[in-house]
Amino acid sequence: MLLAARPKTLAGAATPVLLGCALAYADSGFQMTPALLCFAFAFLMQIDANFINDYFDYLKGSDREDRLGPERACAQGWITLNAMRKGIALTTATACLAGLCLLAYGGIEMIPVGILCVLFAFLYTAGPYPLAYHGWGDILVIVFFGFVPVGCTYYVMCRDWTWNVTLASLACGLIIDTLLMVNNYRDRDQDAKNGKKTIVVRWGANAGQQLYLFLGLAAAWLCLLFIPTGHIWAALLPQIYLLPHFMAWQRMVKSNRGKELNKHIGRNLPQYAAIRRITSIRPYPIIFRQDLARRYFPIKRNKSFRFLYQYSGISGNALLPARESQFLCSGSLYGNIIHINPHQMSKYQLHFRNPRFQFRTFSTNRCVHITYFISF
Repeated sequence: MLLAARPKTLAGAATPVLLGCALAYADSGFQMTPALLCFAFAFLMQIDANFINDYFDYLKGSDREDRLGPERACAQGWITLNAMRKGIALTTATACLAGLCLLAYGGIEMIPVGILCVLFAFLYTAGPYPLAYHGWGDILVIVFFGFVPVGCTYYVMCRDWTWNVTLASLACGLIIDTLLMVNNYRDRDQDAKNGKKTIVVRWGANAGQQLYLFLGLAAAWLCLLFIPTGHIWAALLPQIYLLPHFMAWQRMVKSNRGKELNKHIGRNLPQYAAIRRITSIRPYPIIFRQDLARRYFPIKRNKSFRFLYQYSGISGNALLPARESQFLCSGSLYGNIIHINPHQMSKYQLHFRNPRFQFRTFSTNRCVHITYFISF
């Protein structure tokens, strides 16, 4: 469930709320309690949207084996559909509870805002007309990662809406939309096969490159409009962003397609850069005995499991190189050994153990302990 929540995306949910808090602080209206409630609502709605996206993309068959982006929980069998439905219900209810608490600060006008947030979290990938499949994703990002979180965070504290809030909301939405744009640019071939008509699929890869560059430039240049209101630093500091954005655009054009583009997703936001540094830990190789692997996971002709690498320990190499650790993947290595489907293997006892790999010496019983390895 933790992997399905996609913790890396929470930086995108936190940034607009932080911006709204900064605007309220500048106008001497900052309050800690509504700020925390706004963070809670934003995080819960982001997790809820991730669950919904994971669930319905799996039902639509969009998360296929040739997926270039991060693996999805339902598609990989990390979580059952029933458990995912329960997770969606829980996060939706908890987010609504946080939203109800905000009524004491923002008034009843927050009710339609909350309803729209929940509604569009489902409409994005669910229903007979999923908005993400018809090119509406970028508009929704600007609205629900710009105007709604920035403006409403400011509103519940100051009970007002100013020109500065409008500028900051639009700039924030445009910046976060660069993340969606590079995602869609990377997935354009798969999206076209799945009938997902994003802007990049409709207008082509070259348009996606130019739009990515334009979004960052427009966001930074919009901030120059803070100068007439006397907020000089609010106008000048965002211009520093232009250099890394242009460099990221160059790398994006150079990479053009494939998993290489995963490195560029999130380069624009400093929160993502910090997370990437945490997740760049590379553990040492571990020893994996071929005979023990065949004992616990007998090879069958029906491809019950597949090797991720030709040089894996099961195929004869005693030293199994670990590629990299994954962020918050139960705090351990994952996916670099084999993919196991317990249902196909009829090994139901595997449901009661979670294979993880830890550095340990061989015991006197001549076996390898398979437990947790905390990678950092």
